[in-house]
Parts: sequence; C-alpha cells; structure tokens
Amino acid sequence: MKLNQNKWINGAIPALLIHCSIGTVYCWSLLKGNIANYIGQSVNSVEWAFSIAIFFLGMSASFGGKFVEKDIHKSSLLATILFTLGMFGTGLSIYFKSLIGIYISYGVIMGIGLGIGYLTPVKTLMIWFKENKGLATGIAVMGFGLAKVIASPIMQYLQQITTIYNMFYILGGMYFISMFIGHLLLKKPKKYQDNDTYIPINKLSIIKNKTFIGIWIMFYINITCGLALIAQEKDIYTYMGFTAIAFASSLSAIFNAGGRLVFSSIGDKLKDRNTIYKLIFGLSIGFILATILTNAISNSIIILVIILLCVVNAGYGGGFSNLPTLLSDRYGMQNISTIHGLELSAWAIAGITGNQLSAYIISKTHNYNDVLYILLILYTIAMIISFVLVKPNTKYDK
Repeated sequence: MKLNQNKWINGAIPALLIHCSIGTVYCWSLLKGNIANYIGQSVNSVEWAFSIAIFFLGMSASFGGKFVEKDIHKSSLLATILFTLGMFGTGLSIYFKSLIGIYISYGVIMGIGLGIGYLTPVKTLMIWFKENKGLATGIAVMGFGLAKVIASPIMQYLQQITTIYNMFYILGGMYFISMFIGHLLLKKPKKYQDNDTYIPINKLSIIKNKTFIGIWIMFYINITCGLALIAQEKDIYTYMGFTAIAFASSLSAIFNAGGRLVFSSIGDKLKDRNTIYKLIFGLSIGFILATILTNAISNSIIILVIILLCVVNAGYGGGFSNLPTLLSDRYGMQNISTIHGLELSAWAIAGITGNQLSAYIISKTHNYNDVLYILLILYTIAMIISFVLVKPNTKYDK
C-alpha cells in the first residue's frame, strides 16, 4: 500500500504528532509557579499568558479556516514554526525576566500556532475516515487531551535537572521534530487532492444562522463550565483534605482524553450527533445536583467529587471532538475547516472567562458550592439550546 494512500500514516499518526505537541499548552499550571518565582512576578500575572494563548488559539482558528482549507501542507508547516518559535521565545523571555515577552511568545505567537495546528488535521482525518468521522476527530482531539498526561512527568523531570528557561528550549526542539514529521506525513487522499478546490463561503450568512449560533453558545458554555471547575480542581481537593491530588488529577486527565474519543465514536452510531451534547449536559447536570444535594465538598465525600470532576472532564473533551462532525452533518464537508474555525472563536472567549468566572466567585463567597450553582444554571441553559436551536434539517444541511 502506498504511503499517500494510508489513512493511518497520512491521517491519524500526523494528527497525533501535531496535537500531542500543541496540547501541552494545558500543562501551564505545572510551570507558572516556577516561572513567577524566577522572574519575580505574581502567579496571577503570569497566569494571563495561558489565557492569552487560548484566546489567540480560538481567534487564529476562526480567521485561519480559509487558509487551512486551501493548503494543509502550508498550514501544518506554519503551525510547526509558530508553536516552536513561541516555545523558544518563552524560554528567552524567562531568561531575561520579561513578563511582556512571555505574553507575546507563549500567548500570541504560540497561541496562533496552536489555533492553526489544532484545525489543520481535522478535515483531512474526516476525509480518510469518512465512514467513521467521529472516531477520526476523536483520535486527533484525544491527542490534544493526552498531551498533558504525556508531558507532565517530562516537564516535572526537566524542572528538577535544569532551569525553567532551558526546559522550554529542550521542549521546543522536541516538539519541532514531532510536528515537522507530522507536517511531512499529513496528506489528503490522492483522489481527493485531485478534485479538491476551495469554494468561497459567505461567512456572514453562516454566522447569522440560528443553528450556528446555537452550536456556538452550547460549545462556549461547555468550555466555560469545564474550565471553571477544572481550574479549581487542585484547590477543591486541598480544601477537602485529600492528599492523593496527583492521582486524582491524572485520572480526570485520562477521562478528558477518553471522553474525546468515546463521545465522538458514539456519535458515529447516532442519527443526530447533537444527542451527544444532550448526553454531556445531562450527565453534568445530574452529577452537579448530586454533589450539591449531598454537600459533598463540605462533607468530604471524596468519591462523589472525583466522579463529578471526571464526568465534567470527559464532557469537556467530548464537546471538542464532537464539534467538527456535528458541523459536517449540518453544513457538509466542502468548507468544514472554515466553519469549524468560526465556531472555535467560542474557545477564545471561554479561555478568558472560564477560569476567571470560578476565581471571581470563590474570591467573593469563599464557597465552592456557589460555583456549582452557577454551572448548574449554565449547563441547563445549554441543554435547552440543544433542543430549541440546534435542530437537524436546516437549509444548510447536507
């Protein structure tokens, strides 16, 4: 079998190489303390680098969809260069103790590389796995979730044996090799390459469509709620006096990655992939209610809190992997990268509001249950939208 006709070598493997590299952005919580200490700034100030990175991830994906649609070879190379340049720039900025340099390198430059890199393999995978599109996107987006599981011990080890800025240089080199190999391998099927021509799309008509708006709001709420709870995970365990935090965090990270593959794969067997979002919201609402009614956090019912965090993590990941396939069912495959990119603007906004929401509530009330009450309301709104706005058979349906 020729290499350019192999869905694993030219689809799945390069997608994992790219996503397992860029997904390490979620390891920021392991680095921010040491960075803050080295450059003499507060952790809260350094924290903004992550929020900026997620904002530029979403916005670059939103505006870069057309570029990705036209040429995945150029977009995968650009993602490789920008992401690793951001890594090296972050190390250099830490060395010179420049907080602004970290914002620009980790936040802006690396963030743009993240957005382009996240978007690039998705359509190609759906073309290769046209009978199992959910499985395909689940593979790619699972890589983004698994990145934290893979990179966390590596980063912790490197911080023990070398300086924090040298760690970024080493990681930059590692991820350049990984992403560049992914760039070289990533190809569309030959038959599709010959027939694939970009057809301009009226973005305004898409953005004004109620189905698009409904999916955007659902996606935004799912990310905001996920980040709001995930951001407090360590503090909740500490408050409850639970000491096996590393184990619980690794478990929830596994559910985050697993949810990306499982939920999207289940979607392949359903008549309407929007059912997956109804399932995610329903499970989240149910376990939040159980946690509130038992007052599990204050009563130290640790098993229920761990289950809640695992469920929210799984739904958070599943929301990402199910998005491109849901959009392809509603709008077809021709401009899926562009439409997917537009929807990812919700990630940009949620990246700023999610963890800030829970931090604000805790600072005002000092009660984790108050965070759960807000999330319960938001998930309920998302559930209503999934029934009212996101219906099949719109005029844009394939």
